[in-house]
Amino acid sequence: MGRKSREKKERKQEKLIVFVCTANVCRSPMAEKLFQDAFDNSQSKKNVKVFSAGISAMDGDQASENSIQACEEIGLDLKDHRSSALTRATAENASAIFCMTESHRALLQMYFDLPEKTQVFLMREFMDQENKELPDPYGQDIEVYRHCRENMKESIPSLLNWVEKNL
Repeated sequence: MGRKSREKKERKQEKLIVFVCTANVCRSPMAEKLFQDAFDNSQSKKNVKVFSAGISAMDGDQASENSIQACEEIGLDLKDHRSSALTRATAENASAIFCMTESHRALLQMYFDLPEKTQVFLMREFMDQENKELPDPYGQDIEVYRHCRENMKESIPSLLNWVEKNL
């Protein structure tokens, strides 16, 4: 097999996982970092690319200071994060999209009219807890961000399990 066809095959095998929130400055960047860190430390052999975007994001904004601090406290660096608006191409190329709230899921469908096969879930969907949503901490104090981070961390094992079984 030639180098170009091997590279093409490897790209096809790569699975894109996208975390989506509103502005891509608080929740989805933290979720992206938390998932990437956990995935990197797992025994998975999957070829996964992790990305985050916002339903109504402006491209190029930094993560919020409290998101940066909440991640720093557990050894993750968000300082280089720059927000990205979710595009049709990203949504259609995603192997799985994990939203923070039901409204994100509804807006995704409304804005992009995604094919039925598109796998869109809440980040906490595979957990037994009743509340599956992750409320927006934007503009609130660091304790709210820590709580959000911990709720995300709690969901990571269920996401890793789902990815391992389904992608």
